[in-house]
Amino acid sequence: MKKLLTILATTFALATVAEAQQSATAADRIRLPEGFNIELLYSVPRDDQGSWVAMCQDDKGRLIVSDQHGGLYRFPIPALGETVDPASIEQITYSIVGAKARKNITGTAPKEMTEELAKLPKIGHAQGLCYAFNSLYVVVSSRSSTMGCGVFRLLDTDGDDHFDQLVKLKSLGDTAGEHGPHGIVPAPDGEHLYVIIGNQTKVPADYSHSRVPEVWAEDQLLPSLQHFMKGAEAPLGHIARIDPEGKTWEIVATGFRNQYDAAFNRDGELFTYDADMEWDLNTPWYRPTRINHVIDGADYGWRTGSGKFMDYCTDTFGAVVDIGPGSPTGVCFGYGAKFPARYQNAFFACDWSYGKLYAVHLEPKGSTYAATFEEFASAQPFPITDILVNPTDGAMYLAVGGRRVQSGLYRVTYTGDESTAPAETSDAGAEHRKNRHTLESFTHLGATPATAEQLDGIWQSLGSADRGIRHAARVALEKQPVAGWKDRLAGETNPITTTAALIALARVGAANSASAIFEKALSFDYQKTKSRQTRLDLLRSVTLALTRGGTPNAADQAKLINWLDGIYPAQTPEENRDLSAMAAYLNAPFAVERGIELLANASGQEEQIGYALNLRYLKDGWTPEARETYFQWFVLSGNYKGGARLANYLADIKKHATESVPESDLNPELQKLIATQPKSSIPQFTLEPRSFVKNWTMQDFADGLDAGVKANRNFANGRKMAGAGTCYVCHRFQGEGGAVGPDLSSAGGKFSAYDLLESIIEPGKVISDQYGATDFILKDGTVVSGRIMNLGEDRYQVNTNMMDPSSTTIVNVEDLVSIEGSSLSMMPPGLINTMSKEDVLDLLAYFISGGDPEHSAFQK
Repeated sequence: MKKLLTILATTFALATVAEAQQSATAADRIRLPEGFNIELLYSVPRDDQGSWVAMCQDDKGRLIVSDQHGGLYRFPIPALGETVDPASIEQITYSIVGAKARKNITGTAPKEMTEELAKLPKIGHAQGLCYAFNSLYVVVSSRSSTMGCGVFRLLDTDGDDHFDQLVKLKSLGDTAGEHGPHGIVPAPDGEHLYVIIGNQTKVPADYSHSRVPEVWAEDQLLPSLQHFMKGAEAPLGHIARIDPEGKTWEIVATGFRNQYDAAFNRDGELFTYDADMEWDLNTPWYRPTRINHVIDGADYGWRTGSGKFMDYCTDTFGAVVDIGPGSPTGVCFGYGAKFPARYQNAFFACDWSYGKLYAVHLEPKGSTYAATFEEFASAQPFPITDILVNPTDGAMYLAVGGRRVQSGLYRVTYTGDESTAPAETSDAGAEHRKNRHTLESFTHLGATPATAEQLDGIWQSLGSADRGIRHAARVALEKQPVAGWKDRLAGETNPITTTAALIALARVGAANSASAIFEKALSFDYQKTKSRQTRLDLLRSVTLALTRGGTPNAADQAKLINWLDGIYPAQTPEENRDLSAMAAYLNAPFAVERGIELLANASGQEEQIGYALNLRYLKDGWTPEARETYFQWFVLSGNYKGGARLANYLADIKKHATESVPESDLNPELQKLIATQPKSSIPQFTLEPRSFVKNWTMQDFADGLDAGVKANRNFANGRKMAGAGTCYVCHRFQGEGGAVGPDLSSAGGKFSAYDLLESIIEPGKVISDQYGATDFILKDGTVVSGRIMNLGEDRYQVNTNMMDPSSTTIVNVEDLVSIEGSSLSMMPPGLINTMSKEDVLDLLAYFISGGDPEHSAFQK
């Protein structure tokens, strides 16, 4: 059955203004897989109980929820078929003078008791709640809270079902808010908790221990571009393990942007859903929202601005799966739900801004996991903040709210025909995970230095084909005294082991070992190294030795430039991005010529921006022709679309480039070119002009399409056409491109050439509900078509142009008449009309190949 995109027409019921203002989104407007049912249990009275952003269950099975800007509330979960009784909701208070005082209060008249209780201090403003160890843990993340930002523990010391003691376990300064402290979850060992902290909260100065080697740095050869959190430096965005009393604060992992929550699977492995930086869309440093397997000692690579570590950097630990643009909030596994087995085992991840709940299906892959995902629930608006499964009734509960928007509580149940018997468990990957855990134990609090035999095991594991084991071995090695292992590098011949050890040495010992790192890295025959990842690792080791070892001496610089001369440009854009930065940093005589050539021939804006970024500070090696090409590119890129800060980033690059031009070279022609402003048009990604060829139809490819795609296609031209057709503006492909449309990286394993071509030529024929538009009908008759990207108390921010992620229209709730599904595709037609038939076939072949000409689809 053909399925390029989910073949579902989307139609929303009317949403009246009164409903939008006074009630959470109606249940019949929320899309779910067949067999599932959703009920709206409660619309939160905003003026009284605020907007809920976190929830948990206590030891009596009651729900405890938190208003983002107010108090905590608890109430019993209603029986199936019933809704929440408003009278059952109580606000949680505590008395700092203890139970005796409260008992005195309860002896007064009811009215007096109410007045006295109202005087008691209240706790709230929480973005994380967890009931464990006979107490309620509360993570407060608000500067307006009288309690201050931090981790708190509420206890009921006399067992009367009222909290009477508050303990502040950890103060987290004043770096609160939506990128501050978030979730808190119990550890599988039953003895600890894990606290989830966003990137605007610094690691506490009094932390007990770090499993992450404490050698964190920015590692930029050239200054990064920064427009948000300027000057912020690692370590930021971390997860910590604490004991129940909060006496220890052990850093488990760092380098997240804004992970809101986390959950453990049955294997005891931790997962989180980390945020993207939506302002960075369509830049080479953009990283979509993503599911991360959180392993001990890992740095997940967030750095402010353009300095982010991409997933191919071995000194970070990449995503299990990229999701796309969004605002991650609550997560949980489906364990205990009376759902089909596939969903019992799923990792559910909430997206606040786009109103989606994803079901992520994890599969063991060595010591870590691979994953696919599907949209499980969605609506507009549907700002999901938290999620949990109640094991008593087997239902899933969802809270919506945040930023003072209308809040509500929903229940999801399964009423279909599939079995809901408890899913079978599996020990797949258990041995690999055990091996990884053994290596990770060297990073733990109280670990002793490795013995000689253990060091042999660590070294051997550096060469593992399993990325998780290789990562754990490198981190374990970095935790050992450098003098005890660095000499092993001299005789090592395994390229995987060598590159891992070089990266480790560069991170912990480059100040004294940079020359040795260069010598070893340059001893490998780069051109004959078949593995792309090994080549990237060699480049990474040299980059780190340069960033951490300081300016190389003259002899080393000459050797490095000579080495670069023989390998640059390389086979892939990722390598060339690193090589162009290295050539610029070393002021190699060929840096300009080769960088400009790459810039002129790059297929998409992300790749081009990377080269332009690395050329900006070069003062030498320019010819008039090279300068003309460079500044012509700035005119071309003026029409590039992306996140809200793309124009600022491009302006920064141009500013730095202009400042690098010697005054003697600023002739009138160049000054005129520098001052030229682009004419507004659809983005074009090539300096080579393109003309209209034909308004292609499916009938034009009726004969022999599949055979034509397989017939010795030109994959380099296919990549070029992906840029010419503006595919990269919306679609991600092998880590490049936008993310507002479907990721095409695995298209070859799912769709035929016919399916792909039809979606390009006739984009409105099949519209996925996941990527479809919504019509917002206003009182004055105006129709705003697009997708909600963000929302506030009384307004929606709607993206109206898929090809321009920063193009938004504000829709005020009070102006709404209805919200309905749109029958129009956000993808425009005609994108291949400047291509020849051979170009189109090359484009299809490129996407089907997954970027790999050896793909099985092309094997005869």
